[in-house]
Amino acid sequence: MEFKDLKIAELLNLKETLAAGIFDNVTYAWEVIPKISDYVNELGPSLSGDEYEFVGEDVWISKTANVDASASITGPAIIGHYAEIRHCAYIRGNVLIGEYAVVGNLTEIKNSILFNNVQAPHYNYIGDSVLGYKSHMGAGAITSNVKSDKSMISVMVNSERIDTNLKKFGAILGDGVDIGSNSVLNPGTVVGRNSNIYPLSMVRGFIPRNSIYKKHGEVVEKY
Repeated sequence: MEFKDLKIAELLNLKETLAAGIFDNVTYAWEVIPKISDYVNELGPSLSGDEYEFVGEDVWISKTANVDASASITGPAIIGHYAEIRHCAYIRGNVLIGEYAVVGNLTEIKNSILFNNVQAPHYNYIGDSVLGYKSHMGAGAITSNVKSDKSMISVMVNSERIDTNLKKFGAILGDGVDIGSNSVLNPGTVVGRNSNIYPLSMVRGFIPRNSIYKKHGEVVEKY
């Protein structure tokens, strides 16, 4: 069974990322998570030397990006045009940061794709995740990417369970999603386009597009 609302075209604008090619021939966005490392290593050498600087250890940084000297970047990683990598940001590898994206103070990112204009500006953890165009992580919001019992992760859609065959999978955020401060996105969370998550939320499963998540069992349509 396929779930239409979870398909890539319903969640993400692939024109707003250098990583569009990684989504070829997959149905759900989480299927690209194991492929990020290889994709970044293949894409990096093809980037224009006039636009990107190869800084060693498989790291390519746009010459227009603003990277603070205190930031730590481990490859493979690509930092896009006009991205801002702020004080003490920690990029742990297998990461593609889009144009005009913000990775802020003490934010940690690993094995993830951030589309253009994504903001993760304050104390965020993003692991094994895909964040769509103009999505935003409030201060202290994190993705939890491993279950406590280390078992395989599923995505819950109402009463249906979709197996991902992944032990590490944080969240998929559709374009324009806003995550409230200090929220936790539990393993296998998928949030539809233009939805809002209240601060201090604990989120699991699929949240439909154009919704406001107030708490578990209370999700309303956004007008």
